[in-house]
Amino acid sequence: MWQCDLADAAATEALGAALAAVLPEGVVYLHGDLGAGKTTLARGLLRARGVAGPVRSPTYTLLEPYATAAGSVLHLDLYRLADPEELYFLGVEEIEATGTLALVEWPGRGAGVLPPADLSVTLGYIGAARRATVRAETARGRGAVAALDSGSA
Repeated sequence: MWQCDLADAAATEALGAALAAVLPEGVVYLHGDLGAGKTTLARGLLRARGVAGPVRSPTYTLLEPYATAAGSVLHLDLYRLADPEELYFLGVEEIEATGTLALVEWPGRGAGVLPPADLSVTLGYIGAARRATVRAETARGRGAVAALDSGSA
């Protein structure tokens, strides 16, 4: 487990950029209340991967794909998902494709269908600031957390 305090949106985006550096592919679950910074973190990761256009939460489309020089990034927001089985219509099998990094907001709504996470990132409030807790769930995730911990991100 690795933690850091995030003073503002810029710090949250910087954490996203750090995650882009340590986890080139895999699955990241993003946990936190509405407004906790999940999409801001995703924006930072996508900017670090070279995405220059707008990055919004795909609340209504559920899935937003991005093609980057470093590989595909899939940003999912499952807040409005009525049934986990709907993920099959979105092409959930693409999440585990080689070279793909998937960022999943509200992953609990896809339970039983989503592949397991390499990393689980929880964003919570600490007064006016936020705290990020990054947990490794796989060997790939442990390598990413070790890189964050060593400051090599």
